[in-house]
Amino acid sequence: MLQLRDGDNLSCRATLRLEEVFTLDDPTDTLRAVWKVKEQLRVVLRTGSLEDAAEARKVLEELVKAAARPETNRLYRTVCRWWKEIEVLIITGATTGKVEANNTAIKNIKRTARGYRNAANYKSVILLRSAVRTAA
Repeated sequence: MLQLRDGDNLSCRATLRLEEVFTLDDPTDTLRAVWKVKEQLRVVLRTGSLEDAAEARKVLEELVKAAARPETNRLYRTVCRWWKEIEVLIITGATTGKVEANNTAIKNIKRTARGYRNAANYKSVILLRSAVRTAA
């Protein structure tokens, strides 16, 4: 679980535990290499300019080559394939997070409202719950 957390937000104790895991449980240093790739991808997506992103992408490429794992290679190919979209994210900061959250909320309403036979009532429940979420 430590490997999934943000490297920036690890406590001193968690950092020591992570180092212990890398040292004792990973004699080939594969886990450390893959973790560095994950952290560098976070750096790429967090950058504020295209120049910084390009520089971070180069570092990511070097870390992927050093890791030499099929998973990290596939991840890097995906980043390259989606690079134009990642640039848009970096420039605008726009994501589809709100739309995805609304879709999830509607699916949850649908799951709990199996008994609705009237489409107008179903639509009203969705709109009312959405209004309550935005008002709070």
